[in-house]
Amino acid sequence: MTTTVPASAALSLGDDALVLSHRLGEWAGHAPVLEEEVALANIALDLLGQARVLLSLVGDEDELAYLREERAFRNLQLVEQPNGDFAHTIARQLFFSTYQHLMYAGLAAGDGPFAPLAAKAVKEVAYHRDHAEQWTVRLGDGTKESHGRMQRACEALWRFTGEMFQPVEGLDIDGERLETAWLKSVTEVLGRATLTLPTGPQSGAWTAGAGRQGLHTESFGRMVAEMQHLHRSHPGASW
Repeated sequence: MTTTVPASAALSLGDDALVLSHRLGEWAGHAPVLEEEVALANIALDLLGQARVLLSLVGDEDELAYLREERAFRNLQLVEQPNGDFAHTIARQLFFSTYQHLMYAGLAAGDGPFAPLAAKAVKEVAYHRDHAEQWTVRLGDGTKESHGRMQRACEALWRFTGEMFQPVEGLDIDGERLETAWLKSVTEVLGRATLTLPTGPQSGAWTAGAGRQGLHTESFGRMVAEMQHLHRSHPGASW
């Protein structure tokens, strides 16, 4: 019997992976050390692989990536945030990879339509999470400069985290339980990094994120234009 995959959920998860993959790819040639250039590129490729699988469940992966307008993307606003300095990239990665790892672990444990994909993806996302945690501790518990940058990055991105726990049509995840587990993990990592947990709005009455509804931040439009430029300039081209 064929299991029907909920299109809305596949599109949301696929767009998360696609957009973050592109953001991490922007570090190519700009990472602080060669080892990190390779690490970030590998994480970006993992996410791109997830995006291809998820988007292909909805339609043609190339058309969905390169021919949709900005408002048609359903990714979280968190993943579209500019890289900023290295601390901002790590804070964004910590928040998202912790969420993604917990979410995929939950999906893999069930028997829903995303279980097979989640069972494979959770293994590589575990590395993404570990990488982000190690760098968070390294920067937070490092020099005065690195500590300050990491603290500012966490505070700047914190307001985008609440959207991760909002319901997604077709995604069988307990948002409240996921949020509790996520907050516990992030609090523990920030504690080890001698960083203070941000006190701004996280998942209360007001949340900055509305990416799931197609509302994106200003920088996202520029990113989409860059990502789609080659394909739109040479429609139908093959390599």
